[in-house]
Formats: sequence, structure tokens, C-alpha cells
Amino acid sequence: QVQLAESGGGLVQAGGSLRLSCLASGRFFTIYNMGWYRQFPGKQRELVAQLTLGGTVNYVDSVKGRFTISRDIAKNTVYLQMNSLKPEDTAVYYCNFQRGADYYWGQGTQVTVSS
Repeated sequence: QVQLAESGGGLVQAGGSLRLSCLASGRFFTIYNMGWYRQFPGKQRELVAQLTLGGTVNYVDSVKGRFTISRDIAKNTVYLQMNSLKPEDTAVYYCNFQRGADYYWGQGTQVTVSS
């Protein structure tokens, strides 16, 4: 079982930066694919950034060059550094751990970018 807790969301002006953190508790931190998703009002969650078990990093096209996913194994934490934020990045951001059919989600953190 894995518990995830996001933090770091908030209100920022366009062009600004935020760093989201996802603290994982539980066992086997290093055997999951890790990712950040976001959800716009009335829409399904979309994958924003993913760090796979094999070390591959993937980003949705709209955030490439602006967002960076990373992890600190010693701190059991996954990060999403978000730079050059745009109003269209406004959403609830969720941390996700996945292995096979097992999915774990955090509670989400709101990111609001004002123009």
C-alpha cells in the first residue's frame, strides 16, 4: 500500500514558477512508475509528466521545456518543477504511482495561474 500527499500548489502570476512535491509513504518506493496528472474542470485527468521504472521521462507536449519531473529517493518525494506558468496550466494536480493494475493517487493540489 502506498499513500501519497501532494503539496506546493497555490496562486501564481503568469510567467511565474511553482514546485509541487509528492511525499510517498509505504513500501517499495522505487518499484513504481511515477507521474503527475492534472484535471481541468469538467475534464478527465491528463498525464502531465511521467518518470518510468526504466528511467524514461515523458511530458505532454504543452509543458515540454517548462516542467521538470524528478525524484529524491532518500526523501521518498517526487517533484514537479513548473516554470513559465500560463493561465491554461490552471488545474488540480495529482501525484500518481502505478505498477501493473495498481494505481495510487494523492488528494490533489490546486494550481491557479492568473493572467
